[in-house]
Amino acid sequence: MNSEATPAPAPTGPLNIEPALKALAAALHGEGPAVELSLGPDGSLVVGHVETPGCDDAVAVVRTSGSTGTPKATVLTVESLAASSMATALRLKGEGQWLLALPVQFVAGIQVLVRSLFAGTRPWVMDMSGGFTPEAFTAAALELTDKIRFTSLVPTQLQRLLDHPSPDTLAVLRRFNAILLGGAPAPPALLAAARDAGARVITTYGSAETSGGCVYDGYPLEGVSVRVAEDGRILLGGDTVAAGYIEAPDEETGTFFEEDGVRWYRTSDLGSIDDDGRLTVLGRADDVIITGGVKVSAGHVQEQLEQSDAVAAAFVAGVPSAEWGQAVAAYVALTPEGASGQEAGDAAVVLQQLWQQQLGVLAPKTVLTAPALRMLPNGKPDRLAMTAELSALHGGK
Repeated sequence: MNSEATPAPAPTGPLNIEPALKALAAALHGEGPAVELSLGPDGSLVVGHVETPGCDDAVAVVRTSGSTGTPKATVLTVESLAASSMATALRLKGEGQWLLALPVQFVAGIQVLVRSLFAGTRPWVMDMSGGFTPEAFTAAALELTDKIRFTSLVPTQLQRLLDHPSPDTLAVLRRFNAILLGGAPAPPALLAAARDAGARVITTYGSAETSGGCVYDGYPLEGVSVRVAEDGRILLGGDTVAAGYIEAPDEETGTFFEEDGVRWYRTSDLGSIDDDGRLTVLGRADDVIITGGVKVSAGHVQEQLEQSDAVAAAFVAGVPSAEWGQAVAAYVALTPEGASGQEAGDAAVVLQQLWQQQLGVLAPKTVLTAPALRMLPNGKPDRLAMTAELSALHGGK
């Protein structure tokens, strides 16, 4: 698919994003082919040029996370990226300098570059050669020179910054005009801790198919439409919606469709909209677990588990069971308090017994505890890996 690839020098510090900015700028001006960013085997940034048959105004091809299967190559156009950048600036009340603290090859990362190009500002890149650390984030944030500052994080990153705060880290967090938080649901306790620390956090909902986050704190951006289909799925519409996937036309996937001149994307998430127009994401459509004939929402069980002081984050899935058809299972990341003084297996037994008393039929029959959830490179939970571990631990019983 890639007709040309230009590798940047292998990073010994922050990625060299100059080739990516140049290629994206050319594509936005209609002077170059669509761009797909990736990392080479040595960790260097690779700028690929991609053919997008039938889409002359394509700017970028972004792979979906692949959290539930094979990643899809999503085509983002000049129109969708311009609409997203403009709507973001309107909601954030200004354009400013962005700190790149996420993998650049995914939509949240590439949007930092695109928004910077539209704003005419210089993005700063965090040194992630040693992984995401509060020290590296703080050092990068201190390099920002614009008075208006933004960054995008995933909940795991924000949790790490708040778990080991230094005066400098807290100071730079407070200097951001907004911290966009997406990629995964943010536990209420995390949001409360961020507010207490003085950080201006905005939760975002969206995907590569909508040019990134298009619903902020439950409300759609300007030009974005949200509705819930009869089957409970969230539908997102407007100019931010992607042109489609390279691998399959719309009529085959049914994921994208047009209605009354509006382009829509059919998500895999369930949701509800209140009288004020605020969207609440209830979980994935495939998260319903049928155990012993009872339908259980994995998202609801996850919320219940995360109310425990011993739990930093949880992932809930259905695993094969000879007795129940499916059994509720939970992969649990413990807080320092939850892990202190106990072996991981002991903590799992204690939590399982507690939840059996509190939740009854909703309680997980298998619990696996760990220091953290398994994550994909873009910060989303690695659902496939955790489900496989839980299935193996449960053993089909």
